[in-house]
Amino acid sequence: METKGSENGVAAMAACYQRFDPAAYLQYNYTPPRADFERKDSIVPWKLACLHRAFTEDDVSGELLVDIGSGPTLYQVLSGCEVFNKVLLTDFLEVNRQELRRWLQEEGDCGLDWTPYLQHVCKLEGRRPSAWTEKAAKLRQVISDILPIDVHRPQPLAPDVLPSVGADCLVSCFCLESVSPDLATFTRALSHIRKLLRPGGHLLLIGALGESYYFGGPEVKIPVVPLNEAQVCASLNESGYTLIRLEVYTLPQDMRVGVDDVSGVFFVKARKE
Repeated sequence: METKGSENGVAAMAACYQRFDPAAYLQYNYTPPRADFERKDSIVPWKLACLHRAFTEDDVSGELLVDIGSGPTLYQVLSGCEVFNKVLLTDFLEVNRQELRRWLQEEGDCGLDWTPYLQHVCKLEGRRPSAWTEKAAKLRQVISDILPIDVHRPQPLAPDVLPSVGADCLVSCFCLESVSPDLATFTRALSHIRKLLRPGGHLLLIGALGESYYFGGPEVKIPVVPLNEAQVCASLNESGYTLIRLEVYTLPQDMRVGVDDVSGVFFVKARKE
């Protein structure tokens, strides 16, 4: 049962996000040094490697992949689009859904050029970097829709969006902890999205460790529930997931560029029993 305090906290978080600036957020987090593909210790290549490894393991498979809280980013489905025939992108904010649609419909004027990301994932897959155009075409082909979502609702998506059995796999990156005012709300959000997943399906979760805020635009300071590894594991267990793997990345000092106070990043592979 949600307390009045939690409800007020969720409403306050939603209000914070009304000033979110997708283009600024992308520049803060998805350009060098955090997205330096020449450095093995850069955060974005680490995330892409985790996702590539998970999506190429034989137990992660099926028809439908749902990205929970896509934000204005695409990197989290660049490996999954080769495994699943349908990919559904979702976000709470219309400005983020618009950013994704611009890329999907090749309208130009996107907040970020995703070409280096596509090229890097092609290399991870053992393909030549020039194959990025094929990967971009494949991703556009398999994205079936870009829909609103609210992870704080017991049913986060509109009725009948998913097959009755649920999605085969969920991926979610930096969403749940950055829209939750406290640990209990984060845990409830994990439970809510679990309802979207079929029994035996997988959750691939990337999130921040030790982060209390980040900037979603100039002077747009958004609070985050600070997490540690033990809390992530406990929340997954309480929400009905079986943890398969937890990996942790610690930010080098020069990756701490003043747009947040994150100390590390976790990657989780889990299963709904």
